[in-house]
Amino acid sequence: MSEDEYGVLLYYKYASITDVDSLLSFYDSNCNSLGLLGRVRLSSNGVNVTVGGLLSALEKHIEAVKSNSLFQGTDFKLASCHHPLNDKVAFECGFTSLSIRVVKELVTFSSHPLFKAPEVSNAGRHLSAAEFHSVLQSAEQLMENGSPSDDKQLVLLDARNLYETRIGKFHSPSVETLDPGIRQYSDLPAWIDNNSEQLRGKHVLMYCTGGIRCEMASAYIRSKGPGFENVFQLFGGIQCYLEQFPDGGFFRGKNFVFDHRISVGSSDTNIMGACLICGSSYDNYSSRCRCMHCRMLVLICDGCQLKSDAYVCELCQKHCKEIGSFPSVEDSEPEALLDQSDLKTVCSDPIISSQLPLRYGNGPPRKLRILCLHGFRQNASSFKGRSASLAKKLKSIAELVFVDAPHELPFIYQSCMEANNSCAPPLGQHAPLPENCKRKCAWLVAPDFSGISEADWKIADLPFDPLQYQGQTDGFDASLGYLRKVFSEQGPFDGILGFSQGAAMAALVCAQRERIKGDIDFRFVILCSGFALPLPAFKQGSINCPSLHIFGRDPGKDRQITSHTSRYLASLFEDGCSVIIEHEFGHIIPTRPPYIDDIKDFLQRFL
Repeated sequence: MSEDEYGVLLYYKYASITDVDSLLSFYDSNCNSLGLLGRVRLSSNGVNVTVGGLLSALEKHIEAVKSNSLFQGTDFKLASCHHPLNDKVAFECGFTSLSIRVVKELVTFSSHPLFKAPEVSNAGRHLSAAEFHSVLQSAEQLMENGSPSDDKQLVLLDARNLYETRIGKFHSPSVETLDPGIRQYSDLPAWIDNNSEQLRGKHVLMYCTGGIRCEMASAYIRSKGPGFENVFQLFGGIQCYLEQFPDGGFFRGKNFVFDHRISVGSSDTNIMGACLICGSSYDNYSSRCRCMHCRMLVLICDGCQLKSDAYVCELCQKHCKEIGSFPSVEDSEPEALLDQSDLKTVCSDPIISSQLPLRYGNGPPRKLRILCLHGFRQNASSFKGRSASLAKKLKSIAELVFVDAPHELPFIYQSCMEANNSCAPPLGQHAPLPENCKRKCAWLVAPDFSGISEADWKIADLPFDPLQYQGQTDGFDASLGYLRKVFSEQGPFDGILGFSQGAAMAALVCAQRERIKGDIDFRFVILCSGFALPLPAFKQGSINCPSLHIFGRDPGKDRQITSHTSRYLASLFEDGCSVIIEHEFGHIIPTRPPYIDDIKDFLQRFL
C-alpha cells in the first residue's frame, strides 16, 4: 500500500465508558491532527467510528486507539479505496467534514420514545467469517444428503434495510432467509415482535454490514426468553466475510456501505439489483435517487432517470399511494385531506405506520389518530362533550375519535326525584325510551349483569359506592371483540386514550398486545384517572407499552379513583415505559398549563 493512498476505516466497540468527555477530546485531537473526515459517535456504552483519510494516517489512528485498553479485541476494518469523487455522495455520507458527537445510542434501535433497549451484554454469540461459512456449508451438505440439518431449524436473518438487501444478500438454498424489508434500523424491533414465531425454537444466524446492528438486535431477540436462546451473529459483518471469501462465498451481489464507496462487491460480477421502474439489472446507488414520500434510496437506471425525477419506493407503493395521488393543500380543507379512507390506505401496516412521512407531497402534516374510550355509565357523545377543550387544544397534532362501549346499561333514577326527572318513569311502570335520553354504556360490567330490555329502568343504589368499579370485572371479551371491529372499520389508530373505566379497559388491551397483534395495533396509551382490576392479566412491571398516566394527586378532589389506585396502574407498566402527570383537580382531564403542555410533549414524540 502506498502511504499516499486513500482509505476508509470502520470499527465499533461496546464497552462501559465512564469518562466520555475525555474520549471525545482524544478523538477531536487525534482525528483533526491526522486530517481524518467522517463520523465518530460516542456514548456511555461505547463508540462507533467511520472515518476516511490517507492510509498512513488511518494506521496511526489505529495504533493510538489500540493503546487504550478499552479497545482490546476491537475489529478494525481498514480498506484502501479511491478518494471521494462524487461531492453529493461524500456530503450525504458525512465525508466532507469531521463530525464527533455524544449520543444516547450508538445506533438507534427503536423509534418508540419510551422503548427500553436490551442489554447488549446479552447479544448473540459471535461467529467468525469461517465459522459462519461452515454452518451454511454444513446445512447445504446435509440437505444434499437428504438429512435434517438439526433438530432445531436454521434461519438466516438479515438485519439491514430494504435498499441494502436489494443489491446483495446471503443465499443458501437449504436455509430459510428472512428479509424484514424495513425502511430503517429502528423499524426492526417491531418486525421482530410481529414475527417472533418465525424465530422461536430456531437457530438464528444474523448478519449486517459491519456487525454493530446485530449486537443490539440479537440481544433483543434473546431477551424474549425461552425459545430464543440460539442466536448467532456474523462477527465483523459482510465486510469481513467478503475479505475472507473474495469470490463471494454464500453472499450474492454487493455489500452496501455507508461511505463514499457506496457498495463493495466480490469477484462475482453478477448483478442482483433491478431498476424500480423498468426492472432491468441495476445496482448503482451513486445517483442517490430517493422516494418522493419517505426519502428511502431507490434503484433507478440511467435511462429511467432521464424520463422522470419522481419515484415511489416499493414500501410506499405497497402501503401508501402512487405518484401524484396525494392531494394538494390548495383549495382544500385540512380535514378533507385526512379522511378515514386516506388514512386506511396510508397506515394499513402496523410496522410502517409509525414511520410514515410527516408530509405527503405538499399536503399537511399527518395528525395522530387517537381512539377515546369513555368511563362507566357514559357514552361517546357525553365523553366528547367533556373532552371538547382537550380536542381543541390538540387539534393541530391529534384527531380524537369517540365510540360507545358495547354494554348498554339501564337508565337509573332516584325515587325522591321522580317528579323532577323528565327521564324517570312513573312509579312501578316501564317508560318508553325517551328521545332526549341517550343510552349509557360500559366496557366492563358486574358478574350478575344480564343485559337490558329496550326500556329498562333501575332505581339508583344509595348511597353512592365509590368502590363499585372493583366489582365490574366481566365483559372484557365482548369489549375486546368490539374493539377489533372498531380498529378494522375505523382504524388505524396511533394510540388509545381511556378515562376511568375506559382507562382500565385500555390497560387490559395493553396487557393483551401480543395476543391481539395484527387486529388491534397502536403505539401508545393515555390513561386518565385509571385503575387496575384484580385480574391475572395485571402483574407489576409486566406491560410493555409507552404510556401517559394522568390523575389527581394526594390529597386530591377525585372522589371516585384515588391517586394511589392510578399510581398502582402505572406501576404495572415496565420501568421506563410510563410518564406520569399529577394534577390538583378532580375526576377530569386537565387542559390548563402546564398539564396540556406535558400532554403535548408526550404526543410530539410520536409525530
